[in-house]
Amino acid sequence: MSRPKLPQPADLHVHTTFCDGKSTAEEIVLCAIGKGFSVLGFSGHAPMPFETDWCMTEDGAALYRAEIARLREKYRDKIRIYCGVEQDYFSESPTDAYDFVIGSVHYVKKNGCYLPVDETREVFSEAVEKHYGGDYYAFAEDYYTLERDVVDRTGADIIGHFDLITKFNEGDALFDTRHPRYAAAWQSAAAALLPIGIPFELNTGAMSRGYRAAPYPAGDILAYLAEHGGCAVLSSDSHRADTLGFGFDMAARAAARAGLPLLRHVRDIVWEQGKDDAEA
Repeated sequence: MSRPKLPQPADLHVHTTFCDGKSTAEEIVLCAIGKGFSVLGFSGHAPMPFETDWCMTEDGAALYRAEIARLREKYRDKIRIYCGVEQDYFSESPTDAYDFVIGSVHYVKKNGCYLPVDETREVFSEAVEKHYGGDYYAFAEDYYTLERDVVDRTGADIIGHFDLITKFNEGDALFDTRHPRYAAAWQSAAAALLPIGIPFELNTGAMSRGYRAAPYPAGDILAYLAEHGGCAVLSSDSHRADTLGFGFDMAARAAARAGLPLLRHVRDIVWEQGKDDAEA
């Protein structure tokens, strides 16, 4: 029995037990083969210049690269495997050993402190209260100032979860995403990034974990990207094997509604056409 055709037969944003994932790299490879993916890209969290419990260490990154190389050879006749990295804005770790780079912002630095954007709602809200006097729009302005420089800073091939700041803001629970200050902040960042010509990811990770009902970025951002010549790739930001490719049908439909083209390549990683957006 043939498997249904995927909207995009590639997933390049995948985490394993080498960082904060729950599945081993080999478990994810086997799942990807079972789901019909032809391209799988791992993207471990790069080491940070301060201690974290969700990123690789430098020694761990070397072990990660070795394991992905082993799996690439072992499964070479069944799937094409690539070793990438998710490089945070503040990471100083070299990226030249990787096949591709996802550039992301997970922290805002204020008053000498690194404030997590996506750890928990409580941590996020407390940071805004303590360091911004409860002004979420000021926090957003600082966040998108970092986003506008994320490609220059990380050497990214893909712009990761552009509006991650909304992870805990489903239904505008914490701030109004239609507010002029918020809109001006993200539009300024998007306008700076669009001429570079690399894809924004349609990231379904917060959907699979129950935080959002739609992918990053939000629909109004997708429409802006489409209107200004942007492009995208689908990614699951999967931290477990069973969420690989999660919500790709919905993400493909969101791209189609916005008129945002989905690429079939990143750097020299190329995959075949997925099913038509109209079918997705």
